[in-house]
Amino acid sequence: MDATPLLALIAVSAAVAGLARRTPVPAPLLLVAVGIAASFVPGVPEYTLDPHIVLPLLLPPLLHTAALESSYLDLRASVRPVAFLSVGYVLFATVVVGWLVHLVVPGLPLTSALVLGAVIAPPDAVAATAIARRLGLPARTTAILQGESLVNDATAITAYKVALAAAVGEGASWSAGVQEFLVAAVGGVGVGLLLMVPLHWLRTRLKEPILQNTLSLLIPFVAYATAEYVHASGVLAVVVVALFLGHRSWQVDFATRLQEAAVWKMVSFVLESAVFALIGLQLPVVLEGLGPYEGGAALWYAVVVFLLVVAVRFVWVFPATYLPRLSERVRRREPDTKLSAPLIVGWAGMRGVVSLAIAFSIPMTAQGEPFPGRNLILFLTFTTVIGTLGVQGLTLAPLIRALKVTGRDTYAATLAEAQAQSEASAAADARLDELLADPANALPGPLEDRLRTVLERRRNAVWERLGAVNEETGESADETYRRVARELIDAERAVFVELRDTRRIDDEMLRTLLRRLDLEEAAGWREEE
Repeated sequence: MDATPLLALIAVSAAVAGLARRTPVPAPLLLVAVGIAASFVPGVPEYTLDPHIVLPLLLPPLLHTAALESSYLDLRASVRPVAFLSVGYVLFATVVVGWLVHLVVPGLPLTSALVLGAVIAPPDAVAATAIARRLGLPARTTAILQGESLVNDATAITAYKVALAAAVGEGASWSAGVQEFLVAAVGGVGVGLLLMVPLHWLRTRLKEPILQNTLSLLIPFVAYATAEYVHASGVLAVVVVALFLGHRSWQVDFATRLQEAAVWKMVSFVLESAVFALIGLQLPVVLEGLGPYEGGAALWYAVVVFLLVVAVRFVWVFPATYLPRLSERVRRREPDTKLSAPLIVGWAGMRGVVSLAIAFSIPMTAQGEPFPGRNLILFLTFTTVIGTLGVQGLTLAPLIRALKVTGRDTYAATLAEAQAQSEASAAADARLDELLADPANALPGPLEDRLRTVLERRRNAVWERLGAVNEETGESADETYRRVARELIDAERAVFVELRDTRRIDDEMLRTLLRRLDLEEAAGWREEE
């Protein structure tokens, strides 16, 4: 088996994603555009989305890393709007879009149109997370979008199975559809609840970070495969387990957390880059075999379906946002919702690779005949994904700026961080006094002073970010401190390398000394979002 096409896909998509960081264009959009362009280059191999690969191999890790980065508490506080979007909206869009497409496209059976409706109903977890992270949306809006995109795939896949059963003549009643949805949903959550505690227990019992992170990489696949084996929702199982593990991450070793964050950041970057590039590369495949729908008619239907998808989302989002607020209980529990929030949520409905993967899983035949409208469904799914990523993805940032929506209050967040650190440092001071009172913990004066200096440094560091800015450099005192500290570490690192090069120390000692400096630098490093 030639692995060159796969390696080329990963390498090129990663390079394009890296380039996107230097441009104002979001990486998903640039990757899709490059994928479309590459699909017409002679010699580029044909990359066909295989649902048997995308759904069980790519979707679990992408959902897992998105759920790890989500806040369980924020999602719990936003459970009503998340449920309305991830379940209510997907089912509403499946039926309404499917029925309207059936009316617009001559010769397309209602069952096939409902299959299309289910396929393009769910906004994509990868696209939503990537765009929200890039734009810095308010915390509640981000939580709603992330929560929706984590759960809605399960709803869409179940709706697709019911619509597909009707389309291939296996029969599907409303009661059977509801029953299948409940089995998938309850079963997926149940599998997640059964797995999350023993998996977390195993993580905390493994003492080596490399073993803990190996387990971390296997967890989403174990959760997904277990749920699917019992005909439950693998998507929900992965999300439940990941939310629990993320919420309990403080209980694992610090080295594991450092490694896990780096590992999953790399995995997410590689998979997201490859997924969006794959979307663009599907164009030649979806153009094949349109038959009677070839030419201008197919493009016209694509425009209609795109407009329907956008309009139907707004038709659902605004009533789902404001009608529940007629209840005094809802008004007490949830903050006042400005008009900008449903506008952003409505416009942030980008579709992605999950829709394409589901579309490619549509069988070629139904009752011995070609599946009615299969190639048109593939084409309309592709154009809807490209249209939402291109139109909505490119205009979401200008919309947010026009609405004058701001993310977190940086000053308030830093103040809260400083207050939390102050309380933690006070507890650490008290614990240090308690420990040093025991003769068994006696330390020489310099070492005791060092411990107290470290505590004082941590206590003051956050407060310094609220202080004056250096007029010459534009840096806060804390930023200047970290910059100077890095310069000192770089100076030490250069000496260690020179000593190795002159054979005064060996490579093993160099690695030991460099790791010590790396850990010290990591301890004072703060990720700039």
